[in-house]
Parts: sequence; C-alpha cells; structure tokens
Amino acid sequence: MSDYGHDLVFGSFVTPSADNPDRTVGVAVLAEQVGLDLVTFQDHPYQPAFLDTWTLLSFVAARTSRVHLAANVTNLPLRPPAVLARSVASLDLLSGGRVGLGLGAGAFWDAIEAMGGRRLSPGQGVRALEEAIEVVRQLWDVETRGGVRVDGEFYRVVGAKRGPAPAHAVPIWLGAYKPRMLQLTGRRADGWLPSLGYLQPGDLTRGNAIIDDAAQQAGRSPQDVRRLLNIAGEFSAVGRGPLNGPAEQWAEELAELALEEGVGTFILGSDDPDDLRRFAGEVAPAVRELVAAERDRGAAPARTPEPVAAQPVRASRATATGGAFAVVPTPDDGVRRSERQVWDEAARPTGPAPDPERTYTPQEQATGAHLVQVHDGLRAELAQIHDLIEQVAAGEIDAGAARSHINTMTMRQNRWTLGVYCESYCRIVTTHHTIEDQSLFPRLRARDPRLAPVVDRLEQEHHVIHDVLEGVDRALVAYVGSPDGLAELRAAVDLLTDALLSHLSYEERELVEPLARLGIA
Repeated sequence: MSDYGHDLVFGSFVTPSADNPDRTVGVAVLAEQVGLDLVTFQDHPYQPAFLDTWTLLSFVAARTSRVHLAANVTNLPLRPPAVLARSVASLDLLSGGRVGLGLGAGAFWDAIEAMGGRRLSPGQGVRALEEAIEVVRQLWDVETRGGVRVDGEFYRVVGAKRGPAPAHAVPIWLGAYKPRMLQLTGRRADGWLPSLGYLQPGDLTRGNAIIDDAAQQAGRSPQDVRRLLNIAGEFSAVGRGPLNGPAEQWAEELAELALEEGVGTFILGSDDPDDLRRFAGEVAPAVRELVAAERDRGAAPARTPEPVAAQPVRASRATATGGAFAVVPTPDDGVRRSERQVWDEAARPTGPAPDPERTYTPQEQATGAHLVQVHDGLRAELAQIHDLIEQVAAGEIDAGAARSHINTMTMRQNRWTLGVYCESYCRIVTTHHTIEDQSLFPRLRARDPRLAPVVDRLEQEHHVIHDVLEGVDRALVAYVGSPDGLAELRAAVDLLTDALLSHLSYEERELVEPLARLGIA
C-alpha cells in the first residue's frame, strides 16, 4: 500500500486541436468553471493539426484566473531547456503562479528529426533530460551568484544570466515508464506523470518502488514526488469495465488508486464538456470523501503542502440503496442572515406526492443522491467563503488558507485572493444552473407534466440568484478597490447565502424522488 498523503487534485487533458481553436480554448475555460484544478495539453510541435502548446497555454492563462496549467508533457528535443525555463517562469509570473512543467525525453523521432531535432537513443534521451532539468533549475535559481554552468553531453549553457524566477516553486513532472526514467524521477523530479492506458497491471506498484528507492538514495523522501496519472474512460449507466460505468464506480476505482498506488492527481483525457462536468461535480467530490474517510482511520501519513491547491473535501449525506426511497433532501433550517428577501417562499408550488408503495433500485436513487452531493459541494464552498471573509476581517488569513500555501500575505493580497475565490464560486453556481436549465429541467417537464410548475419556479429562482450573484460581483469590485468595502461584500454574500441555501433545499425536496421515479440520469 502506497498512500503518500498528497492532497487530491483533478484535472483535464485537452486536445490542442487547431481546426476549431475557439472550442479548444472553451473546453479549457470550462474546466476551470466546473471546478477542476488543472488543465493540460499534449505537446507535439511537429503535428500541424495541433496548436502550438506554449502559445495555447499562454492564451488560456489569460482567459482563466484559478486553474493551474501544464504541458502533458513538453517535447524536450524541440524545446531548448534554457529558453523553456524562461518561458515557464514568464508564464508563471504572468498567471500568478499557476504553471507546472511536464517534461518528456522524446518520442516519434522521425517527426522530431523532420522539425530539425536530434534523434536520440533511449539512454541518450534520459541523460539529455537530466541535463535539461539542471539547466532549468539553475536558470530559476536567482539566489545563487554567477551565471548558469552546465557543460553537458547534450546541452551546454556556460555563463547565461539567471532568471527570471517563477512566481512559485514550479513543479517538474516527468512522463516516465522505463527504469532509468523512473530512477531519474526519484532523484530529480517533483512528480511522475504516466498515462494509465500505457501501463500494464502492476506497473504503478513497480514504478513507485523504483521511484521511492531512487528518492531515498538521493536523500529525498518518497513523498517529495507527487504521483500523477492520465486517465480515460466512459460514463455509462451500468458498469462495463474499468472506468466505464456510473460516476460512483469511477470514484471507487480512483479512490483505490489513490490509497493503494499513491496517485494524488487524476487528469481526465476528454474534450466532452459533459465528461468534465461529471468528473468535477460527481467523481472528484466522491473520491475526496472516500479517501478522506480512509485516511481518517489512521492509515495514511500526514499530508504535506502541494504546489497545486486542491478543493476542500466535501462531505455528503446522500446515499443510494435499494427498497424504499432513502435519499434524504437537505432541510431548510430557516436561518436567514440578511434582512432582504428576494422571493416569497410561501408561493412555491409543489409536485405530485410520491407513491408510498413504490420501491426504488440503487441505480434509480443514484441521480437524486448525486444532486444532493453536488449541492453539498456548493454549500461547503459557500461556508468557505464566509470563513475567508471573517479571517480577512480579523487580519488572520494567509494565501495558504485561501488557495496556494503561501505563508504570508499583505492585506491587498488578502483582498485579491478572497475576490478570486468568490468570483470562481459565482461561476460554478452559474454553470450548475445552466446545466439544469438546458439539460435536466426540459426532461423533467417532458416526462411528467405535473412537475412543470415546480420546474418553472426553479428556473425563475435561477434568474433571481443570477441577479444576486451580480450583486456579489459589484461588491467584490468595491472591496478590492477600497478598504471600506468589506461590509458591502459581507452583506452581498449573506443575501446569496439566504437565497442559495433556500433554493437548494426546495429543489431537493421537489426533485430527488421524481429523478428516481422517472429514471433520469
């Protein structure tokens, strides 16, 4: 068993397709909007059907504000390491510390040679990669006096000036499969990044052992090396094989990989927006919950800070079992923080009463349970926003509590960090409502016309919540620009809390049973 105790990170592996650049960028932006932590692109500079990866990373960085970015993995034979180091550092500075560096020794050597690169044997590729890592690390090390000195077999950098330094400690992840590459990963890298589809049974365990041994021989801890994994699969109503089934099956399989094989970062290869939404909204929270429960039993080592921040663990009360309907809607506790009321709760319509004699399969109940789980995630992050506001007001917050494990912050940075967190949350809520309006609600109306008044009311409340979110946005602008804006922001978030929690409870009360009864997934 190899659980390294890393915080769990979930990302996407987006095809850098050049035939529809707007869609490529849109999928990357969506990954941030649905709550993923990382967006990656493959790097094949010889492939004319692909956008240039570093140009694309820069463009996506400008279109996003929270999600981390990386090549998966950088084609080193066509990216001179000294220039690459400055490109990475520059993008990290421009993006506010959101860049990782995935590196590969090279493949497709005919295409590399056709682009002017040098063909290398496997052994040469490993040696060249180790030299490149040294070049990159020296370029970033601005605290050491003198120029960069690497007089290697493949890269000779003699006297280049150091810098710029990245905004944060950029992690270097290696795409590695063979023993020499795995040993290099343990000695020098911050992460191991293979693809599950290229691995045979037992390869993760064997690879971890090689990396761990190499790390210890180099005087490092195995926990210093994050274990990342590119995955692919299919969401379906019933299980048909590994990573081919409902979201709960995915969650169980990924949790096992985290606890048994030490995987801390899961990167989904898909350009399908629905896949990304399910991965972020259903799979990721469930995996975090399963892993946290197991770690709480004392089986895992203490967690260590990571260069890529993870979302909070979201606990859920929702379960799906056979027999009588067992999914419990979240009750409205009646607590209100604001004196304002944005709607008349007494005027809400109700749907048809459930048949007390009907029984439900676990599959039928799963959708209602998922709805509660997604809502629990929204509730948990809303509580995080309130906590951040109070910490800022007390002068106690640092960036690590908010996002990125930085130990100290100025008050202006505190305001900026809180603003980014609130802004991201508003986008997630809007995305969730859009999915319901465009996909879920029309199916409910069509399957049971008696639900139409309820669905109409829920859609009306979505519009009201949108207006409340715009009020939060205006308060954020005022807050970042003025030290006196905290009271306005607190009032706006209080109103959002009242409206959103009331709405989520109403929606669960009216929809969790119809979702099961109508078989809507």
